[in-house]
Amino acid sequence: MNYMKQFTIIFAISFIGELLNTLIDFPIPASVYGLIILLLLLITKIIKVEDVKETSTFLINNMSIMFVGPAISIIAVWPLFKENILAYSLVIMVSTTIVMIVSGKITQTLTKKRDQ
Repeated sequence: MNYMKQFTIIFAISFIGELLNTLIDFPIPASVYGLIILLLLLITKIIKVEDVKETSTFLINNMSIMFVGPAISIIAVWPLFKENILAYSLVIMVSTTIVMIVSGKITQTLTKKRDQ
């Protein structure tokens, strides 16, 4: 029964993110709105980590299933994808490198602040 409560909380926040995405004309995905809402609720302790921990762990452990759809979509549009594979690869490598550098710097900064 605990899983039902946790799934309900996560889906409710996801639904609110979808509503915000519909109401606000800004190019931010609904999932990002949902993540921000969840983060704010966790920071303010309106929702405790224990209220979503088990279900979140389950979803993270099974995340690979979520990539099946996009992988099939890439296969379906392979002829179009193949024409620009060099450009796509370059964008993927550059953006991944930037994300890794920024994430590392943020982690180092937060670790230093925590240790002070």
